[in-house]
Amino acid sequence: MRDEKEYFDEIQDVKVTKDMLDLAKHIVNQKAADFEPEKFEDHYEEALVELINAKRNGQPISAKPRPKADNVVNLMDALKKSIASETPKGKKPRKAAAAQKEMLLPIEGKKPAAKKAAKPERAIGRRRAG
Repeated sequence: MRDEKEYFDEIQDVKVTKDMLDLAKHIVNQKAADFEPEKFEDHYEEALVELINAKRNGQPISAKPRPKADNVVNLMDALKKSIASETPKGKKPRKAAAAQKEMLLPIEGKKPAAKKAAKPERAIGRRRAG
């Protein structure tokens, strides 16, 4: 038996807000269902049996060509289009909420960016008179 530290030591401790935890629980509960083995299709086993039978019959074994996807969408273009359609003209998009920042994890191998001078926090919900 292996020590759990081999697997879990590299996972960073992240503080999650109550709202984010409640949302995660809601999603898990919504997707939870009993396993119905009769509905499960094991495509790997089917492909393996097919390969074994072909080998038994002396047929040449070669990799099957991957199916071509004709409806490939550029995800970045789709996201930009989505954002553009949601943002009213003349208004700037909203900045990320403070609670969202805790979900961002550093990417290994990248050097940390130089920290900018801290700006004083503004009160939430106030607007300038104008």
